[in-house]
Amino acid sequence: MSDTTKGAPGRPGYDELEALFEDAPCGYVILSPDGRITRANRTLAGWIGADPDELAGKHLRDLLTLPGRIFYETNFAPALSLQRELEEVALDLATGPSERLPVLISARALRDGEDRHVGARMILVRAAERRNYERDLQGREAEAIQRLKDEKSTAELREQFIAVLGHDLRNPLASIVGATRLLRRETTSEKTLRVLEMMETSVHRMADLIDDVMDFARGRLGSGISIQREVAPLEPVLRQVMAELEIAQPSRTFVCDFALKEPVSFDEGRIGQLVSNLLGNAVAHGDPRGPIGLSASTADGRLTLSVSNAGEPIPAAAMERLFQPFFRGQVRQSRQGLGLGLHIASEIARAHGGQLTVRSDRTETRFTLTMPCR
Repeated sequence: MSDTTKGAPGRPGYDELEALFEDAPCGYVILSPDGRITRANRTLAGWIGADPDELAGKHLRDLLTLPGRIFYETNFAPALSLQRELEEVALDLATGPSERLPVLISARALRDGEDRHVGARMILVRAAERRNYERDLQGREAEAIQRLKDEKSTAELREQFIAVLGHDLRNPLASIVGATRLLRRETTSEKTLRVLEMMETSVHRMADLIDDVMDFARGRLGSGISIQREVAPLEPVLRQVMAELEIAQPSRTFVCDFALKEPVSFDEGRIGQLVSNLLGNAVAHGDPRGPIGLSASTADGRLTLSVSNAGEPIPAAAMERLFQPFFRGQVRQSRQGLGLGLHIASEIARAHGGQLTVRSDRTETRFTLTMPCR
């Protein structure tokens, strides 16, 4: 080892390049053609608890752990001979009987004028933190893969749940509907007819709840609410939904205002469901003495559809959660449901590439759907 690295910078006899080699924050190694160390710096020697002069003549592989030696002989050395340069190869230095120091080695093979291998130069960088980070990253990746598998399994169970819900609950309801219709034709008792009417109302209510739960399962937990858009007249769909509400709510006043001058591409069943949910919400929350309005218009390639009602404004705290699932707000007990109607309506709007918004003050509460006509 040269004494020119001793002393302070700027003093006579001090060699800056020599000091850089010996005391660099990384290990430096120069190898002979047969892979023996001709020179190693003090930094590397300090890492493994040796004197730099003691390392001269040793094979580089002798400084590695057993797995590292095998990798060095079978992969590192042959690859360096062929490629001439290697970067950031992960190996472990043996620093004790059962201790190791993770390092990254970058190497360059040396060639003479006749392209003969005459040695190599290497730089070694501590990599304990980086290796720990990589192991942690691999662990997280494994956890993510496992979570993905779990979610896939859950999705399969979810699809089974939806299928069971649709099949095993709808069929009994259909049987009940058929039975009530049969009994209605065979009885003249006013009391029995009232009971049958109550049963039919309950059955329809149960069917609506099943529809809401299935839509929520598909939209919120599955692949989203599916739609099949077609260009069709929109006004008849809106008037049909309004007519059904007028029959069900004869004491309420409904007002329509349509200006549909452009063709609209939409899913008839889903838009009908959206409008029905909004009208039902207006019936449940609006002032029974005030009218319920349904308006729809097209302009500049966009559809604007609104449902409005009079009544107390929606509280600010409720406005923030209005389109969240299972939020019911303040509603008369007879009209309470699962609280999925507005959530499903907003999902239908999103499936059409649109948005459902709400504005509420002391004058009126208005839900507005805006979406592209095509």
